[in-house]
Amino acid sequence: MRATLARAAGLVAVLTAAGLLPWLSGKDPALSLLRARSAEQEPTPEALAAVRADLGLDAGPLGLLGQWAGGLLRGDLGISWVSGTDVLPSVTAGLRVSLSLMGAALVVALLVGASLAAPVLVRGRGTAGTVAAVLAAVPEFLLALALLIVAGVGLGWFPTSGWAGPRYLVLPALALGVPAGALLGRLVADALPSVLEERWVELWRGAGVGRAQVAAAAVRRVLPPLVPQFGMVVVGLTGGAVAVETVFAIPGLGRTALGAAKSQDLPLLQGTVLALLGLGLLVGAVCAAVRRRLLGPALRDAGLTLPAARPVRVPPAVPLALGAVLVVVIGWGLLREPFAVDTALRLSAPSAEHPLGTDALGRDVLARLGHGAASTVGTATAVCLLGYLIALALGFLPNLASGLADIANAVPPVVAGILVAAATGPGTGAAALAVALVSWPPLASHAAALAQEVRASAFLMAQRAMGAGPLWILGRHVLPSVAAPVARHAVLRLPGIALALASLGFLGLGAQPPSPEWGLLLDESADYVERAPVAALAPSVALALLAALAVSLSGTPTRRHTVPPRRRTTRATV
Repeated sequence: MRATLARAAGLVAVLTAAGLLPWLSGKDPALSLLRARSAEQEPTPEALAAVRADLGLDAGPLGLLGQWAGGLLRGDLGISWVSGTDVLPSVTAGLRVSLSLMGAALVVALLVGASLAAPVLVRGRGTAGTVAAVLAAVPEFLLALALLIVAGVGLGWFPTSGWAGPRYLVLPALALGVPAGALLGRLVADALPSVLEERWVELWRGAGVGRAQVAAAAVRRVLPPLVPQFGMVVVGLTGGAVAVETVFAIPGLGRTALGAAKSQDLPLLQGTVLALLGLGLLVGAVCAAVRRRLLGPALRDAGLTLPAARPVRVPPAVPLALGAVLVVVIGWGLLREPFAVDTALRLSAPSAEHPLGTDALGRDVLARLGHGAASTVGTATAVCLLGYLIALALGFLPNLASGLADIANAVPPVVAGILVAAATGPGTGAAALAVALVSWPPLASHAAALAQEVRASAFLMAQRAMGAGPLWILGRHVLPSVAAPVARHAVLRLPGIALALASLGFLGLGAQPPSPEWGLLLDESADYVERAPVAALAPSVALALLAALAVSLSGTPTRRHTVPPRRRTTRATV
């Protein structure tokens, strides 16, 4: 019941924010709509008055929201303020395209994830996961640009834009699926080693059970806490594909929402946001049902026995080497001038004077990379920490967490960026707030799943029977069992948060020129990536190194305290 109320409240809040968008910026919505309809027409008082009368803007935002809600009950999403056509066919068409793209990208993601998790099943031990982290840190829009230039323009294998058949799916599906699959593969590979060392695996093998059956059972064992993550990836592949849809000119739902927001087309924006929210709620419900099915009666009967976490040992030289590279590059860049313009050297190749070349204005790329590290990495770290704290707080309120997470996860960072930028204006702070509002659901769902399973474990039932109090159980067993895995998950999400900030910068919703923020650097270099690839690759490689460093630093997690040493169990009766 509480989860349902939380979903309803979140749904109303997001739709209300979308409905107030034309008024949040403090600008006259009639002026924005007049320019969207006809850029040449003069914004005379008569023309603006005609727009207001035509659309009923004089009724105010609350009146328009009430009219839209009344139409929604009749199955009517309204009429586009810009094109004058029905909104429902446009939303349906965009949703159909986005779902097709999501299906193809999901196939790619599952193949990539399976290929990354398979070695763990074969060898029975974990890896540092550096490859998966680097792949997950590749910006989707940069991968899309690279695929477009190489496989589309250079080799001519696939179409470079539009949407007219299965061949148009290949490049955008790869751009979306590879990073998503790397994240899923990393999460599964991280959980498998401890399961493969459990007693039942040894017994099954001794009884002659085939390797394939053991592997299937091990995967089933680790999936329940990760099912919500799979669902969030599915939603992200649908509504979060705005940058990829923009690169390939795909008329998907996310790109439709971005265009509607920029043109202040309120009915179309509300329709697209409603479709995205509905999809998120549906996927969340399906994931919850799948998780209950995987756990079976053990969750209800408190018969769970959680696998003990097995740390993945990473040689200290790995994080030291990665950190040294980042420190040297960033420190070297900080010693240089990032804003000096020399048009005579624009798009120059790397040289002794400019080790990473120059950008379209002749500015030193190394200098801009170094000076942009503080805002990029610092902002991403702050957002990650905030998401971790929110996750721990909501993880012990699973009903509330699941309801709010379904709503927040259904809103792509781009849509959140649109809403925040409309109220505060684009900038680094607006982008950070937008990402913070939607980045905590994966961590909260993970924390809620772990907390629920720990509370339902047979070990804690024994502790309660021995007289252990709720606070003792919470502080000594439940919280340590949840905090450490979620902290490691949060560190692994750090590069993804940096990528979300970069995506907003790429779409013009984040940091503004002449800021050297890494996302803005990617945006500025996208138009000339073929002529000056080093300028575009520099921030991408920096993000990849950040991902590898995050994985190596989290490679030795704190062991969960689900089953404490025997000599300490007597303290539970005090």
